[in-house]
Amino acid sequence: MTREEKRKAKLRVVDGKTIKKPGKVGFVIVSFLLLICLVCNAVLFSLKGYFGVVDNVVFAKEPTGSDYEEIEAKAKDITLQEASEGIILLENKNNVLPLTNETKINVFGRGGYYSTFGGTGSGAGGTNYTSLYDGLKDAGFELNNELISFYQENSKEAQNMGLVGTDFGLYENNADELSGLIDNAKRFSDVAIYVISRVGGEGDDLPKDMADYYGGESGKHYLELNSAEESMLNMIEQNFGTVVVVINSTNAMELGFLNDENVDAALWCGCFGSVGTVALGNILNGTTNPSAKTVDTFAYEMESNPTYYSHGGYDYTNVSYSNNAGAAGTGDAITGEDPYHYVKYIEGIYVGYRFYETAGADGFIDYDATVQYPFGYGLSYTTFEKTLDGVSFDGNTITANVTVKNTGDKAGKDVVEIYYKAPYTEGGIEKSEVVLGGFAKTEELKPGESTKVMVSFKAEDMASYDYTGIKAKGGAYVLEAGDYGIRLQNDSHNVIAEETITIDAEKIYNDSNDGKRDSDLITATNQFDDVSNGEDITYLSRADWEGTMPKKTLPVSEEASDDIVARLTDDSVELEDTTAADWSTKKNGLKLSDMKDVDYDDSKWEDLLDQISKDEMKLLIESGGWQTVAIKSIGKAKYLECDGPNGINNLMAKAFAGIKGNMYTNQAMLAATWNGELAYEKGVVYGNEAKVYGVAGIYGPAANIHRSPFSGRNYEYYSEDSYLSGIMAGNEMTGIKEAGTYCYFKHFAVNDQETNRDHGGLLTWLNEQAMREVYLKGFEVAIKMGGATGIMSSFNRIGTTPTAESAALLKIVLRDEWGFKGAVITDCVMACTTEDINRATLAGNDFQLSYGLLNPLSDELVNSVSGQQAMRQATKNILYMIANSDAPELYKPHMYTIEKILLCVLIVLLALFATYYYRWFTKNKKWKSGSPLD
Repeated sequence: MTREEKRKAKLRVVDGKTIKKPGKVGFVIVSFLLLICLVCNAVLFSLKGYFGVVDNVVFAKEPTGSDYEEIEAKAKDITLQEASEGIILLENKNNVLPLTNETKINVFGRGGYYSTFGGTGSGAGGTNYTSLYDGLKDAGFELNNELISFYQENSKEAQNMGLVGTDFGLYENNADELSGLIDNAKRFSDVAIYVISRVGGEGDDLPKDMADYYGGESGKHYLELNSAEESMLNMIEQNFGTVVVVINSTNAMELGFLNDENVDAALWCGCFGSVGTVALGNILNGTTNPSAKTVDTFAYEMESNPTYYSHGGYDYTNVSYSNNAGAAGTGDAITGEDPYHYVKYIEGIYVGYRFYETAGADGFIDYDATVQYPFGYGLSYTTFEKTLDGVSFDGNTITANVTVKNTGDKAGKDVVEIYYKAPYTEGGIEKSEVVLGGFAKTEELKPGESTKVMVSFKAEDMASYDYTGIKAKGGAYVLEAGDYGIRLQNDSHNVIAEETITIDAEKIYNDSNDGKRDSDLITATNQFDDVSNGEDITYLSRADWEGTMPKKTLPVSEEASDDIVARLTDDSVELEDTTAADWSTKKNGLKLSDMKDVDYDDSKWEDLLDQISKDEMKLLIESGGWQTVAIKSIGKAKYLECDGPNGINNLMAKAFAGIKGNMYTNQAMLAATWNGELAYEKGVVYGNEAKVYGVAGIYGPAANIHRSPFSGRNYEYYSEDSYLSGIMAGNEMTGIKEAGTYCYFKHFAVNDQETNRDHGGLLTWLNEQAMREVYLKGFEVAIKMGGATGIMSSFNRIGTTPTAESAALLKIVLRDEWGFKGAVITDCVMACTTEDINRATLAGNDFQLSYGLLNPLSDELVNSVSGQQAMRQATKNILYMIANSDAPELYKPHMYTIEKILLCVLIVLLALFATYYYRWFTKNKKWKSGSPLD
């Protein structure tokens, strides 16, 4: 057929008019576009939970207006207050501080230019902070600009090596230039401030040998001065009349150099936060009187700390796992195969001051030669006289009555520290020489002014946990009979006054003897025998210091026992009933917003849960990554959640929407205030700031322990002491909750180092006494204060069991013993296996900080009776946490921007398709009814 014949074949005559057969190309194109849009909308609406975070961060706008400006100002104000009460005066020889007669100062050290304002990772915050130079200028000081220019030009190399704030290579590489700068600086001012900074971060601990760290100095660790810094300090001491050292580091350092006679004063600053440098300037000029106390023990040498020998990387040689994080571990970056790692808490309960005070009292160490600054130590520009007016004991509660008088010539605040000394029998339950029992911070007292302070705690709080069965088979808290010293102390070492109370009869808190502790819901018994006895560990004991004190670092590898290998390689999931279960929903007319303040045990919760479909519950549990998903059946919107403890820290939100938030001082600096009321006020401000940004939940605060000074994440944790940690965290969380925001208390539990912490590969071995008295105690104290409705489980394993899969930890201890009501979320498990999420859900870990496409619940669990019961319980816990916040009232269900765009496109394509189809069909019908063209 010729081309002309083909053309004529497409023509028909209808009512005298020639009509061409309609083409299919346009019809096919429009139909194809419509199909794509229909699929996109179907995916979007069926998998809405996976798009919530993307939509929130990509299309979010930085808040503006009076509410934002007001909360921003309050956030800065509370940060300034945190820093003002959290900067510790370590030394002040001859009262050289404050610098009331000096306005010109020379600032030395890279730490002045690259200061530590916060840590890295989830504990970071906004970057809108006041530099140290500007902070000092705001306080009225004139700075040597020539020195500032020198450090600006010579700091990049150290920063790129991760050695922020250190003077790595500075002295050797710039000796001639420095010599001229020193001469000019001497003419500028006789006052020199030397800033020494150290920074920690998520994912890495601090190096014990700098030779392994970017080619640093062999034989030096990160927490002592390197040779360049020693040379710089020596040069400063020789050339200036007043030398002030600023330690800008959360991690306790070796500070013996502060004893040099030419070092006149020293201040510890932790992480400054957004405006903490202003507080430093105000302390230096005398506007603010320092009142902070140390939260860790500062030893002259790190090797004196028993954890020095068992903190870091240790591998099993005969069992490995598939680390889906790849290069995040120490294994092959392609295959992701890693040996299982372990860490042994060989020091038992003797962490921080518990070791130093006890070993010193027993004569095992020379305390004064070993410890430079005790726990709870800090100076002031004024002097205080503290008097123990008496200790009362009613059989349950111990109350110490203290008078604090300002006997100096400057207004200031002071801290009242009450410790107890329990009776110890050699070979019996391990006990520290002293333990912090309670504390309080005074209001500002004018010269000559005094105040009365009461510090109370329960007698049962002095009970020790007997996990070995010395007093009670199966484990129990035991309050032994005898005399207990109730001490008013300046710090963990220096006693001001002591009174004795007597416990006439021993109390064993178990069902066979004296019943549970008043603060528990059920009796506490051994839950972790597999951990206490899972490794052959000789724990440090005051009954045999010499025989149990480690003298060298543990071997870096060993074979795991057959039992450990068997447990690690068991991937089974135990379902009580795998029978397929029916699932039906009801329309009870309830919304999540109806459930605020509804008691956890109220039957109304069952009515709400009856409305929720199986798919909705499944999606909620699987997809808790920086959000909780929408649940249409109960009118729940998507809620945005963010890191972290020290400020809103959503990296994607910052990148795409310019959200920065405020960076508060770090947790250790907040703890150094020893001011629970201030922690509460900070919580209120932070909770309100989160709401301004549209953030419903916060991943923080964190109450793990400063077990080792080398832990990279100590900036994110409060202290080496569990009670101080618990009180500060409890107050902070209460404030956040009362502001209407919920938070996740983390990392639960025994997650005290960063080395090898990735994706369930780290086995943590310790005994249950240490676990309960040190590592769980801070969580226990805070949770019983009532501020926590959310918990984040940790990456590590306790023994061989991942914390997220430990029913003993998450059900028995957390909920049954302590009475926690709320939700448990995992730490970030973007590479978790199906079995992990199944076991976690059954164990009481309610949902995943991940997305369901990566971590789906198995069909076997979802369709079983026991699995559905676990899903229902998890859903209740999550919704209970949310309902007891302002989220249901503030964040109503709505269509997000991406949904609106796709829906609009769909409507347009549908209209285009309908129009095109109608015209094509009509024309095609007429064409078919026509006559062929002659």
